[in-house]
Amino acid sequence: MMRRSKKEAPSKDQTMIDNETAESKRKRDKADLATKWTLADRVSYEPGSVVSRTIIQRNTGTVTLFAFDKGEGLSEHTAAYDALLYVLEGEATVSISGVNNEVKKGEAIILPAGKPHAVRATTRFKMLLVMIRE
Repeated sequence: MMRRSKKEAPSKDQTMIDNETAESKRKRDKADLATKWTLADRVSYEPGSVVSRTIIQRNTGTVTLFAFDKGEGLSEHTAAYDALLYVLEGEATVSISGVNNEVKKGEAIILPAGKPHAVRATTRFKMLLVMIRE
């Protein structure tokens, strides 16, 4: 699923833009199985926006790609589960419980469950977010 937001990540009650029909998504998902590709190429930058694309969504967890235009971000929030944030391109500030962490390509950080966190792109920035549910 492709999602775009202007300035901040959409709240749960906001409508997300989905450019794919259910049928095209099923075909894409089936085609992706056992096929190699480059993670950063699976999500594109949009001016003034945050774009997300869910790669895997299961009851046990999700794998989502994000592309942030420079200066864009996700506002502070908490999650019920731990998540791994891996930087694919660019640089960002990841705030966890009020502590800022500067991250760049090739680096990762764990976002602990129940701890407030936020992400702000200091350059154009792509990340992979892996959330594991218990």
